[in-house]
Amino acid sequence: MTDSEPARPTVPAPRPPDLTDAERVARATAFADLMATRRSVRDLAPDPVPLDAVRAAVRAAASAPSGANLQPWRFVLVTDPEVKRRIREGAEAEERDFYGRRAGAEWLSALAPLGTDADKPFLTTAPVLVVVLEVHRSDTEPRPYYAKESVGIAVGLLLAALHAAGLSTLTHTPSPMRWLPSILGRPENERPFVVVPVGHPAAGARVPDIARKPLAEVLLER
Repeated sequence: MTDSEPARPTVPAPRPPDLTDAERVARATAFADLMATRRSVRDLAPDPVPLDAVRAAVRAAASAPSGANLQPWRFVLVTDPEVKRRIREGAEAEERDFYGRRAGAEWLSALAPLGTDADKPFLTTAPVLVVVLEVHRSDTEPRPYYAKESVGIAVGLLLAALHAAGLSTLTHTPSPMRWLPSILGRPENERPFVVVPVGHPAAGARVPDIARKPLAEVLLER
């Protein structure tokens, strides 16, 4: 900073709770144990969920760090049945093309254990869809930096907050999603990143019997 540049205003750094090391370990362990119970649920019930819980989860997501603090995200909560229907129609059209033409044998083989296909009923049965948009430069928005990384971190916080609220989710990413902003009435510089259906598991809902990699396989210490 030169003498002619104004000083950037600052505030005191937030102080974390005054915990013992044992309490810190216990908190981190409890959170890890909670997140270990999170699963993507595709069979969602139409039962309503408290929208204030979803709004609070979005507030948590919007606290994520972002490149140059430009916060290049937009979250659209969709509850209107007609809008959900149109989203499902657009998504299933893309998915039919994906499964029928664009996905190679290796990709389809990787998806086979999950039992996914072009039908996406959860887009209309879920009481809420949270559509996360990646905001790019426009007449009113600056150029973002590390947009995908920033929005990805925000989505991780969103999923964690919704799970902590006792709600089920999954991440849905039909590609491309160029048709989605117009359905939502959003400008072209807001690019779809992910659709997150939110709800409760339907009666008798089941998920694939899969496991996470053990910590020793994903954590390296030097």
